[in-house]
Amino acid sequence: MTIDDMDRKLLAALQEDAGQSYAALGEIAGLSAGSAHERVRKLKAAGVIRRTTIEVDPAALGRGVLAYVLLEANAWMGDSREALLDIPAVDEAHIIAGPASVLVKVRTTTTEDLQATLRALHAVDGVTSTQTVVVLESFFERQPAVV
Repeated sequence: MTIDDMDRKLLAALQEDAGQSYAALGEIAGLSAGSAHERVRKLKAAGVIRRTTIEVDPAALGRGVLAYVLLEANAWMGDSREALLDIPAVDEAHIIAGPASVLVKVRTTTTEDLQATLRALHAVDGVTSTQTVVVLESFFERQPAVV
């Protein structure tokens, strides 16, 4: 699917507020509500829009400790997806090139919970060691820009 300027306007508006009506989206993009709805439907069908969600402050849910953990392994970690999904504190997991095999983003309530999560990560088959970076303050976290 080719993304045109109208689609980009709709995507930018949805990133700002995914709960907007199709009439409001249409007004932003210069379309009718029906045309905006049809374009959004096509963007979803093509996988450009993966999901519609809300953004929640993790600290408000008691998950204020943010850390990035590098997992070093003695084997290919491509089959570890399910094991990592089973650890509730793991928000993201990425196979990487560099000093480790996998990078995970972890959010916990306390540093004690972080330590328990690190133990769980060490128990994942193939993991030989971890390196953890604890975030003290986040300047920002953003979605991909619709340019």
